[in-house]
Parts: sequence; C-alpha cells; structure tokens
Amino acid sequence: MIQALANYRPIIIEGMGWYDPRNPYEVASQIVKQLESHFATVDTDGTVPPTSSPHSASRSKLLITQGDPLSERGISAITPIVAEKLGIRRGLITLDSHINPNHCTNAPRDNVVLELKYSDLVRALDPNEGLTDEEVKNGNEIDRVTAKLERRVEEHITMKNERRRKLGKPPLKTYFKDFAMLQEVTKAACLRVCGDITVAHTAATISEFSVTSFYEVGLELGLLDKHHYVDYGLLEELDFEKIDTR
Repeated sequence: MIQALANYRPIIIEGMGWYDPRNPYEVASQIVKQLESHFATVDTDGTVPPTSSPHSASRSKLLITQGDPLSERGISAITPIVAEKLGIRRGLITLDSHINPNHCTNAPRDNVVLELKYSDLVRALDPNEGLTDEEVKNGNEIDRVTAKLERRVEEHITMKNERRRKLGKPPLKTYFKDFAMLQEVTKAACLRVCGDITVAHTAATISEFSVTSFYEVGLELGLLDKHHYVDYGLLEELDFEKIDTR
C-alpha cells in the first residue's frame, strides 16, 4: 500500500483539535485561499523546491489526515471542508492498535481513498526497522530516522514540562509523545515516498503546549524545510490559556 502513496502529491494540515473555538468553515476557507495561491505560484513559475520531485505537479493532490475523531470544530471538522473546496480525496494514517487501540476505530473515513498505519510509514523511513543491527549491517549500529525523531520529541517534552512546571501547570499528557511521533513520521515519510509535501497550519500562532508545536522537531532534524510550509496568512487573537485547558 505504501507504493500507492507515491502516486499522490500530499497535503497535510495541522492544528487544534475539538477545542478550537473558531468557525471551521472560515478557517478552511483561509487555508484553501493560501494553498491555491501557493500552488498557483509553484505550478506556473516552473520552480521546483530543492527536495521536490520535478514530476510532483502532475500528480493528484491528496489531503492526508491523522485520525482525529470527528467533532464540530477543530482539525477534524476543517480537513473535510478543505478537501471538498479543493476537489480532492483524502488519505488516512492511524496509530497501530498496540500503540493506541481506539485511534484507528474512531478515525473518520469519509472521502478516504488510501489508508495506512503508522508502522507502514516507519518502514518507509527505516526499511530495516524490526531487524536487529546484526541482521542489517553485520552488527554496525544504525541511527534510524525514527530513533532520532523519538529522542528529539522526548527532549521537547522535557523542555515543555519544565516550562509548564514553572507556570504551575501539570505535565503534558502521556499521549502527546505518540501523536507527536505520528505527526512527524507522517510528514517525513510522505516527503520521502512522494518527493514532495505541502503542510498548512490552521492558525498563524501555534500553542507551545500543543501537538502541532512539535513541527519544530522535523525542521530541527532537517526532515522538512520551511518551504514545505504554507503560511496561514491571517493573524488572530487566540488566548491559549482559555482555549486549551489540558
């Protein structure tokens, strides 16, 4: 199934979940406006970003989602509207059941034409995942991409929890690591498999204590570049202290 992903030009949208107070239609409209402007520029001026495939513009776009349960607001309400407005289908990536037994079950599948597991994308990044180092390279240690991601995600969690402690807040929920890994592995694997990726955030300002904020990890490790991201293009007043009380 991972080979089927290579037939598409992936778009990933990241942002707040059910607690996003804004009208999802308005947020989706802003994202579509920015994406259309981005693609019009990239596809007509002949420029190909340094990490992109020269054939990516000819492939169908696919909006990749990551299993957020359906809600009236937030990312799971926004992505179907974006897909409809762009006239494209959706792909779905979910956590394997041994990581989170409910994630796959609760994922919306409307307009989904391609579904993959987190482990499929891990193997796309690290083809030898699951084998011992001895089996792979005669005992030579291999620093796998997912291992690098995991270490850096854990470092960010430690820093965020220290910041939260000073603010009198409890530590981040334990599930943050799993979903931060899903987010960053998905993007890195899509870029590797497809040769191109476009990422859009649902707001210009990102809460430092959100899963979305872990996008910095992929940038720090050089798995994605800033040119892969499309600006939201609209600065809004978002009080995360009141919006996200986790």
